[in-house]
Amino acid sequence: MLDVSDRLAVIIGGGRVATRKAIGLIDCGATRVRVVAPAFDSDMPLQVQRVAETYQPRHLAEAQLAFAATNSPAVNAQVVADARERKIFICRCDEGEPGGDFVTPARFRDGDVLVSVSAGSAALSAAVRDDLEARFDPRYAKMAAAMTKLRPLIKSEQTSADARRTWVHGLAGAEALATLDAVGIEAL
Repeated sequence: MLDVSDRLAVIIGGGRVATRKAIGLIDCGATRVRVVAPAFDSDMPLQVQRVAETYQPRHLAEAQLAFAATNSPAVNAQVVADARERKIFICRCDEGEPGGDFVTPARFRDGDVLVSVSAGSAALSAAVRDDLEARFDPRYAKMAAAMTKLRPLIKSEQTSADARRTWVHGLAGAEALATLDAVGIEAL
């Protein structure tokens, strides 16, 4: 849940994991993604800048976010060290040490609702995400869309902050979800 739309993200590695990271960044709005590797997975998105070289610290130039996603623990460790030296947030995609600064959680989106899960391993995170997605109530997505219209109206009311907070919390409840589903936003 980071605005990556105008930040340079650098991925070191060109395999399946690097491809998933590139796709995830693009899906989240990234417009500046550089991938550095001697070779690239056939599914690597066309939108990324490809640098067909082995990793060198200079590849992190101007990056604000980086991913160490090679199949070499030694290279990944070097990427982590170089990123930290440059104060760049780094995600190490293998199980090696030193670890990175952040992880990319498993996630799903339904309209304006984004659910992300981090559960200690990528496999478990994906399993929890899949279970939650299968049970997700679509009324939450409808309410999230309605909230983009209702919150500004509530915020503009000339009443106390406590009253406005109560209204917003009420819109997150079961009764409001049922009303929206049955009658529509006008009833709210």
